[in-house]
Amino acid sequence: MKDVPAEFIEKMHTLWNARDSLSPFALGIGAVTMILIVGLRRLAPKFPGLVVAVGLTSAIVAFAALPVDTIFSRFGDLPRTLPVPSLPVITVERIIELLPSAVIIAFLASVESLLSAMVADRMIGGQHRPNAEVLAQGFANVGSALFGGLPATGAIARTATNVRAGGKTPVAGVVHALTILLVMLLAAPLAGYLAMPALAGLLILTAWNMSEPHKWRGYMQAPTSDRVLLGVTLVLTVFADLTVAIGVGVALGLALRLRRNNATMEKDWTPPDR
Repeated sequence: MKDVPAEFIEKMHTLWNARDSLSPFALGIGAVTMILIVGLRRLAPKFPGLVVAVGLTSAIVAFAALPVDTIFSRFGDLPRTLPVPSLPVITVERIIELLPSAVIIAFLASVESLLSAMVADRMIGGQHRPNAEVLAQGFANVGSALFGGLPATGAIARTATNVRAGGKTPVAGVVHALTILLVMLLAAPLAGYLAMPALAGLLILTAWNMSEPHKWRGYMQAPTSDRVLLGVTLVLTVFADLTVAIGVGVALGLALRLRRNNATMEKDWTPPDR
């Protein structure tokens, strides 16, 4: 399916209208991938089950010639070399034109990266360094622009997948980057055979694990105001945007905390003796 809208309601409408094009082969490959990931994770937690599951089901698609989309069939040949770095043409007019957008992109990218780092902290019990995170991201984006790349951020989905695969130190990010580089330089044709449903199954499980279902019962036992805050943030994340949801959620959370603190102070306050 091409040209799927980005907005949730329009996307659901488009997907529902395309329900007759559901492929049992694609559905089966995605389901088998998810079963393999869950099974390997339970049987051998330290084994790279994610890679094995996606690779195995993608191999089945390739050797059985199943009518399932792959990276190559969907996007064509993957690049096999790095582009030549070049400096952009910098003028006062271009700076004035691009500066507002650049500031907004930098702000949103920083927020997303710090949110990603907070999720990783909760998953591994660590403590990230926000200044180092934002500074490193700035240098990385400068380098990306020199090679004609787009702004990059720390992504919650990739970070959670990395942690679930066993990566818990900054070395994991370095290995991740070097692996992508080696795949691009040496194994781009093979990477093109990765089945899209297999990758979809991987992302579905990643999203499920990120929601931390084992904590849902505790969330439902929280105060009513906290449950309302959770619901508002959830709805805004789906129907608006993650950044909007976090901004509104943080503002409401601060307001609720101030309200509780004031209520506690009034309750505990007693008039002084005169």
